[in-house]
Amino acid sequence: MRYLIAILGVLVVFGLTYAASSDRRKIRYRPLFIMIVLQALLAFALLHTGIGELLIGGFASIFEKLLSYAGEGVNFVFGGLVNQGQMTFFLSVLLPIIFISALIGILQYTKILPFIIKYIGLALSKINGMGKLESYNAVASAILGQSEVFISVKKQIGMLPKQRLYTLCASAMSTVSMSIVGAYMQMINPKYVVTALVLNLFGGFIIASILNPYTVSREEDILEVQDEEKQSFFEMLGEYIMDGFKVAVVVAAMLVGFVALIALVNGIFTGIFGISFQELLGYIFAPFAFVMGVPWKEAVEAGSIMATKMVSNEFVAMLDLGKHTALSARTIGIISVFLVSFANFSSIGIIAGAVKGLHEKQGNVVARFGLKLLYGATMVSVLSATVAGLFL
Repeated sequence: MRYLIAILGVLVVFGLTYAASSDRRKIRYRPLFIMIVLQALLAFALLHTGIGELLIGGFASIFEKLLSYAGEGVNFVFGGLVNQGQMTFFLSVLLPIIFISALIGILQYTKILPFIIKYIGLALSKINGMGKLESYNAVASAILGQSEVFISVKKQIGMLPKQRLYTLCASAMSTVSMSIVGAYMQMINPKYVVTALVLNLFGGFIIASILNPYTVSREEDILEVQDEEKQSFFEMLGEYIMDGFKVAVVVAAMLVGFVALIALVNGIFTGIFGISFQELLGYIFAPFAFVMGVPWKEAVEAGSIMATKMVSNEFVAMLDLGKHTALSARTIGIISVFLVSFANFSSIGIIAGAVKGLHEKQGNVVARFGLKLLYGATMVSVLSATVAGLFL
């Protein structure tokens, strides 16, 4: 039964994406088949084998150690503000982003990350049938973040047709940056975070290939990566530390606003209709939760968490998931994979603003297909969760 529901889930995702495709005649099915098989094999390897368990354990232990180092800095500055063992969410989950951001800066400065991103991207381009730029951008988005990634390809932003620009933006919305992966791992099981990171990378290409198909000629398939402005080591380090702090503060501000607004709307709906806004959205999203592999008796509850992510952000939804202690382990795993992406309404503005800061005209183009971006990124999350559900 599990396999039949998974097949149904994949068909639903493909059907909904195909219905919204901009040019169905240009869809290339061979790369799609290869990538969906790769997704299944990778999900099996990560969730059902000793090697996958070892890899995830190693990845999680690295971040655990890094977060302990980050905690030294946080405790030095803020240790006197809280009781022992009672760190607040902002201090224990968000502020370590600053340290991870600084490490990313060091790896960028030493040219280690650009080398890794470039050659993984080139290898991916052989599989997905898309251009080198799109493949590079997908890998870079998963490391640098949805805003910063466009800086590295700013030379080409102004020359891209809207189809290729869409794919770049879709990758940025479907993945998450390494600077906040550690924060996710403190809220949900690390194995689901790692699984989602890998599956979303391929899922972004799968959905974009159906929703926004096109071909790139040999002449157009050029990758020009913008080198960062030459800085001294400590100038760079200070910049990345401040960038990490800005991310932590922005996420904290959004959490305060969204959690409060959701509480307000829930109160209004409960007072008038006898049902909270999140519960109402849960009924709308319940069919999607079911085809992802969530048992029907838990589908409404799971659907409300999915909806929370879309209307607010993944942090609010992960906090909400932590409150639903009665959900089965399988449902928690599927929903956890779904939550690991930037597919929400606020990301439309973030991505459009990032592109507009580099090229105003292209930023306006991105703003116009913003809802299609969210639609595609949500389909990526549903597909990744469905494939993961096969092995949970």
